[in-house]
Amino acid sequence: MGPFGCVSSRSACTCVSTCEAKNLPTYPGPNKMRDCYCTVNLDQEEVFRTKIVEKSLCPFYGEDFYCEIPRSFRHLSFYIFDRDVFRRDSIIGKVAIQKEDLQKYHNRDTWFQLQHVDADSEVQGKVHLELRLSEVITDSGVVCHKLATRILECQGLPIVNGQCDPYATVTLAGPCRSEAKKTKVKKKTNNPQFDEVFYFEVTRPCSYSRKSHFDFEDEDVDKLEIRVDLWNASNLKFGDEFLGELRVPLKVLRQSSPHEAWYFLQPRDSGSKSLKPGDLGSLRLNVVYTEDHVFSSDYYRPLRDLLLRSADVEPVSASAAHILGEVCREKQEAAIPLVRLFLHYGRVVPFISAIASAEVRRTQDPNTIFRGNSLTSKCIDETMKLAGMQYLHVTLKPTIEEICQSHKSCEIDPVRLKDGESLESNMENLRQFVDRVFSVITKSGVSCPTVMCDIFFSLREAAAKRFQDDLDVRYTAVSSFIFLRFFAPAILSPNLFQLTPHHTDPQTSRTLTLVSKTIQTLGSLSKSKSASFKESYMAAFYEFFNEQKYADAVKNFLDLISSSGRRDPKSVQQPILLKEGFMIKRAQGRKRFGMKNFKKRWFRLTNHEFTYQKSKGDLPLYSIPIENILAVEPLEEESFKMKNMFQVIQPERALYIQANNCVEAKAWIDILTKVSQCNQKRLAVYHPSAYLNGHWLCCRASSDTAAGCSPCTGGLPANIQLDIDGDRETERIYSLFSSYMSKLEKMQEACGSRSVYDGPEQEEYSAFLIDDPQQTYKTLKQVIAGVGALEQEHAQYKRDKFKKTKYGSQEHPIGDKSFQSYIRQQSETPAHSM
Repeated sequence: MGPFGCVSSRSACTCVSTCEAKNLPTYPGPNKMRDCYCTVNLDQEEVFRTKIVEKSLCPFYGEDFYCEIPRSFRHLSFYIFDRDVFRRDSIIGKVAIQKEDLQKYHNRDTWFQLQHVDADSEVQGKVHLELRLSEVITDSGVVCHKLATRILECQGLPIVNGQCDPYATVTLAGPCRSEAKKTKVKKKTNNPQFDEVFYFEVTRPCSYSRKSHFDFEDEDVDKLEIRVDLWNASNLKFGDEFLGELRVPLKVLRQSSPHEAWYFLQPRDSGSKSLKPGDLGSLRLNVVYTEDHVFSSDYYRPLRDLLLRSADVEPVSASAAHILGEVCREKQEAAIPLVRLFLHYGRVVPFISAIASAEVRRTQDPNTIFRGNSLTSKCIDETMKLAGMQYLHVTLKPTIEEICQSHKSCEIDPVRLKDGESLESNMENLRQFVDRVFSVITKSGVSCPTVMCDIFFSLREAAAKRFQDDLDVRYTAVSSFIFLRFFAPAILSPNLFQLTPHHTDPQTSRTLTLVSKTIQTLGSLSKSKSASFKESYMAAFYEFFNEQKYADAVKNFLDLISSSGRRDPKSVQQPILLKEGFMIKRAQGRKRFGMKNFKKRWFRLTNHEFTYQKSKGDLPLYSIPIENILAVEPLEEESFKMKNMFQVIQPERALYIQANNCVEAKAWIDILTKVSQCNQKRLAVYHPSAYLNGHWLCCRASSDTAAGCSPCTGGLPANIQLDIDGDRETERIYSLFSSYMSKLEKMQEACGSRSVYDGPEQEEYSAFLIDDPQQTYKTLKQVIAGVGALEQEHAQYKRDKFKKTKYGSQEHPIGDKSFQSYIRQQSETPAHSM
């Protein structure tokens, strides 16, 4: 325990790259090809879906998915589906990675064999169970032992085909007996409260004079078990769906009676024949999973201050932040938490300016400036992603939507032309689209975020100073980021930048590819633009844009976004679309049940208002001005027996909304909270349940205007773009330093070697960039000390947690393999080593 008290929180995030599948089984038809997509699931809940790759048995997806995980889970699962136009899409196979195994595959490409999907193995959730053995006197005066089995509740059961009506069967099973009983069905909930007790006779009646209170025959206890099976009551002709089971041998009562514990549901052996995993093909994934235990801010002060001083260290290569980039396997790994930390504390521009200037000084050829995957380029990429997303939406979204809705053919490759298409007509369509996109980009300079402009100014100045004879380098240094790494990728894959809600169709995707290529070349200001295309048809098409006005427009735009003292316009007056999508809504004050109360609507959030309409593009049916949003909070499932619900609270009423999944619900709550954070009349308390049948379900208050009974979520910064937890980012940086400790020590050795021996460098040290060995060694010593102090705090936290945590508790149910592994580690770790 540190001197400031430990306020610890846990957060988890994952980044998944779904790369490709190969050797999928052929379709049982003449075509043999399949139209496949991949889903990412937390247990059974789908949180992401890739595009459909048509007519392939080796589909390449190449899509990244990042999310904060808002709940506990047991498996991160990936399902490959085959699209079926006429029936429900069929599952080809799955990859399920247990939570405790995610670190094995952290940040490396791995091929996984697809496994067969059996309904009996698709389980999730946990059960609260109590067993009690007691002596009962029969009417004849003799004694027998009876077992009371109490099913209290379940949590986190899967939703099957949009509904969950669970019930449990309780069976006392042994070699010569099987006695089953059943609970009532609980409608429309995946967290059922059963609280039912079932009695079973365990031993044959015996004489009451027997003194051994719970002395029953060994063979009875050793061979009997309680089995609890969870089912979803279905109206389908196929019968009820199996949700999972648990088996408890009665010998647990030898240790304690009564026995009460939470259990994870387990799959059952369906008895089906085993199939070779290779029959279904394989899936290549790259999974990055982090789980942080974040302490209070004071714990991180020494390491955080060391990092924030990085921009002032001379040379910058000797700073803590630069050293992190040197030891990490991938520069991106270091760039993400560094940029977020520096943005949070307003130090990102000085830091990027310092590392960019150092990189420019090392660059020999102006044509290769900022072309590598250096720490500088990765940090600027991450800054543009965080600070520039709204700017990207304002600039490109309307034009991208127009291209997607037009469905005009723009194919200019003669080999790809379809029958009846005209090459000249397609070229004209493509030219119009390129002109439109080019125009909105080059006229958007005044909207470019200040932090991006300040970074571009430092790039421009550093490049111009280094290469004084090259008059264009001040432009190419900036265009290599704003065009090549910002606008062009967003045009190419608009769904990854939330410019489109879904993947574009193949024809539109091809059009956007051609537009992106052209815009990228226009922005590059290269001397020989036609030669920069590999394809002859692209070189011919580019002749349309060889006029000087295009180069002048690019330079004027680059001048504006990289000028010192640029006016910083306040928020754009036109509405900025922040998020949109289908959800289900219900209004406050209506009857609890009824189909008309819940309707699917298209929701849109801008910086001005939150609206919904019947379908996308329709006029709004209802609008909430942002200034009228008093709070945005989760709604307890018990209110309507529905998951993933939240409430948007207004002065007169609350709007109850159900999102598609837990990740979407969190995303909507976060963005709505951020955009309304500065409202003067925001609530301090709220009701976590609904007002139904004349009272609030949470506190039973009868007045619909009664003050809330729970504190609202608070402490979020008002800035929509940069909702960053500085302590969490410092914790992530600590984790990186800790995992690369051997490299830090090797870098120390390299500094010592260079200081003492001024000769040919040893090969093992050549990977490190060390300009000043003494200053670098000094910083390394401080980093290692800071990491060591935090390691001690984490070790103490784990010891305290281990002492307080009970196996079989709600947090760590029996069957929690990650906790079992943790117990083994703690029992094997000597106290002094921690």
